[in-house]
Amino acid sequence: MTRTSYDPTPAQHVAFLGLGVMGYPMAGHLARAGHQVTVYNRTTSKSIAWCAECTGARGQFDALTYAETPRQAMQGATLVFCCVGNDDDLRSVVLGPDGAFAGMQAGAVLVDHTTASANVARELYAAAQALGLHFVDAPVSGGQAGAQNGALTVMCGGDKAAFEAARPVAMAYSRAFTLLGDSGAGQLAKMVNQICIAGLVQGLSEAIAFGERAGLDMAQVLDVIGKGAAQSWQMDNRGKTMVAGKFDFGFAVDWMRKDLGLVLDEARRNGAKLPVTALVDQFYADVQQMGGNRWDTSSLIKRLK
Repeated sequence: MTRTSYDPTPAQHVAFLGLGVMGYPMAGHLARAGHQVTVYNRTTSKSIAWCAECTGARGQFDALTYAETPRQAMQGATLVFCCVGNDDDLRSVVLGPDGAFAGMQAGAVLVDHTTASANVARELYAAAQALGLHFVDAPVSGGQAGAQNGALTVMCGGDKAAFEAARPVAMAYSRAFTLLGDSGAGQLAKMVNQICIAGLVQGLSEAIAFGERAGLDMAQVLDVIGKGAAQSWQMDNRGKTMVAGKFDFGFAVDWMRKDLGLVLDEARRNGAKLPVTALVDQFYADVQQMGGNRWDTSSLIKRLK
């Protein structure tokens, strides 16, 4: 796991809940930054593997450990980071007698990197406040590669004091860690991000499919137009792999559909009109029907070939 440079911060005792494709390297960056890290994962074997890998990389045996429950992982931790699957997963690790809130000390901060609803963010923020705790919703952008390279963009909602307490530590895996407003603002900003991506990938898919039908060398065409107004991260990083029919670059179609479901639910609540996003969501449903659940989001082009 490589990472970009950042300003060092004094070592702290932290916990990390959820060692999936994002959480595993994110927690690793915290350990490599010198923090005392306790991890929790629903599958304990993943926690054991993480401890073995990160202990070997750091050469310290007393600062990395795992817990059997989220509550146990809180012992001694002043900062807690979480990255799980969805609203229900988040509630399961935060609430209840074995949840994180039950074990956190007064004034501790939980930073949630799950892409979830703004409603659950506000719900957990209120629950934390009632217990004398702090909750920051902080979904990320940058995908698996960003997590592995310590270069995630983090969009935060919550109180400034809690945000400021978490930021120096979270910069171990972030290139930007920004407070965008009150509780829920981070999740809403992530929805904006996903709306942009959905439209960009569909446009790029149609452009490549059109160019190929027209007999153009699309790798060459992308080189040319990528130097002009059509340039985007998606074109730079996924255009040629889409031409090559390679779709194993991380963020899966199933995850994108989950995220777009959150977007469309929020749009129904706030009255936003998202005709293109709703259409692209159905196109991703077509990709799922083709067996592409675990293909990355650039596989949208498969519908057109």
